[in-house]
Amino acid sequence: MKMKRILALLLSVFLTAAFPFCALGEDARPLHIVCTSFPCYDFARAVAGEEAEIQLLIKPGAEVHSYEPTPSEVLSIAGCDLFVYVGGESDAWVVDLLDSFGDEAPRQLRFFDCVEKLEEAEHEEDHDHAAEYDEHIWTSPKNAMRMVDALQAELCALMPGSAERFQDRAQAYMDLIGEIDAAFEKVVAGGKRREMIFADRFPFLYFAREYGIEWYAAFDSCSSESEPSAKTMMELINRIIEDEVPVVYTIELSNEKTARAIADETGVEICTFYSVQNVTEVDFSAGESYVSLMLKNVASLERGLN
Repeated sequence: MKMKRILALLLSVFLTAAFPFCALGEDARPLHIVCTSFPCYDFARAVAGEEAEIQLLIKPGAEVHSYEPTPSEVLSIAGCDLFVYVGGESDAWVVDLLDSFGDEAPRQLRFFDCVEKLEEAEHEEDHDHAAEYDEHIWTSPKNAMRMVDALQAELCALMPGSAERFQDRAQAYMDLIGEIDAAFEKVVAGGKRREMIFADRFPFLYFAREYGIEWYAAFDSCSSESEPSAKTMMELINRIIEDEVPVVYTIELSNEKTARAIADETGVEICTFYSVQNVTEVDFSAGESYVSLMLKNVASLERGLN
């Protein structure tokens, strides 16, 4: 699938089918949906359209792993029509909060229940994370489609009168994600290698498993470390040199310090590979979406595998 066709689909289908100009009935009240992180928010805005007011808790540019809701945000969660969250380590606070609501807990959708979870990758360095499963389920486009489908089912149950619109928007967005999935498969099939080097965290276990990619990273998926060990640095540098890897990857919101050190030593290109767990304020204001950021990942992957 050509990149131009995917981009055309993104611009036309997403803006028209995902957000049709159908007015709500006079007596209808938009749903209030509260989402913890950007993937939840992006899928909700794509499917719900004007039938909902969507609140994103973790603001653009914020550190996802240390988030705690403010008192006003707790009230928003308590009073919403639907609370959407992933359910992984970064959402550990959600369990206690929902338990505290008792029988008054809002309707909720936990995306962890929609996919097959993978155990976190093991690394030599010890860390304090207690989570058993990797939380970055949306990095697999196939998982993302399952999440979108689960969301439309919830919205249809909440507002049956708008069910057809929810279903149409969800299908339009899943079609776009399917195009991205096909583009990744094509890049991997035509690549000279199936190896990615990350001078950063590695929140792409589901992505790597989906497309059969071997990976090496400076830190684990949720690490708070900012300096890799000398041993890790040498392993990454040697891997790049020995395998003639042309690109070293970072993720969004990275300071790129480790990547620049490796690039200075090896002469490779630095590319951003978007985890989409959060976005920068600039990208958020520009209207970047899961699909648009994953489309950028297709181009970055192609540079790295060829």
